[in-house]
Amino acid sequence: MNDLSPGAIRHSFDRAARHYDESAVLQRTVADELLSRFQWLRIEPATLLDVGTGTGYALPRLRRRFRKTRVLACDISWAMACAARHRRVLWRPSPVWVADAHDLPLCAESIDCIYSSLALQWMDAPRAFAEFRRVLRADGLLTFATFGPDTLRELRDAWAHVDDRPHVHSFVDMHDLGDALIHAGFSDPVLDVEHYTLTYESAGAALRDLKRIGAHNAAAARFPGLTGKGRYRRFEQAYEGFRRDGRLPVTYEVVYGQAWVPSGAPPPSIPSRGRPVIPIRTA
Repeated sequence: MNDLSPGAIRHSFDRAARHYDESAVLQRTVADELLSRFQWLRIEPATLLDVGTGTGYALPRLRRRFRKTRVLACDISWAMACAARHRRVLWRPSPVWVADAHDLPLCAESIDCIYSSLALQWMDAPRAFAEFRRVLRADGLLTFATFGPDTLRELRDAWAHVDDRPHVHSFVDMHDLGDALIHAGFSDPVLDVEHYTLTYESAGAALRDLKRIGAHNAAAARFPGLTGKGRYRRFEQAYEGFRRDGRLPVTYEVVYGQAWVPSGAPPPSIPSRGRPVIPIRTA
């Protein structure tokens, strides 16, 4: 379900970390919406892990929401993790690790809640869900937001007029995510979709914004060379067909999801794959 290059993803976000917060308007909006959904849940986790924390925007908000919870975080990008470590959380930094979400350096059944906002689209969802299930305790909660297949549809359609290479990532459908959650051992998955649209004066402005948040093309089958002037001009001309009221739209389909580890569920049989693990003590 995923054809992305982990090295390309890590490199993109390492480069974007310095200016990420200046352009991450949608990312903050989605993170706030995902955080607001905790109000409907009567939980007080002892430990919570923010997977794909980026620059750590959610960390102080999670700490304010869960005053007694030990809030931890990880990100695949070293530069992003460094930025998150410098974000003060109630006058002290929050523990942040550099880690691949497919192979978390944590003991099995060591986390009560996983929060992940707009990171899952950079992962192989079934593998990530299996790993989340491994580290979550019985009755543990996974809550996440990720992009659905309608995301960047205008850019995808415009590039299709240029060549048949993947210039825009493919995103997993909500129903496939639900199936992957069940297969990983979660119960009672609840998923819904919201659409957001950002508008820009030009194609160049839209692409610059994506670059500043690290959303480079990381597809393994992406075009290996530079985009020539002729190819880019054809892309711009095709994109102009979407212009409305003087602005070019960029659509985002955001899938919000939550699922629980069943009460009394047996320990997962998936071992950590050779990486040193960190035991989490809550006392």
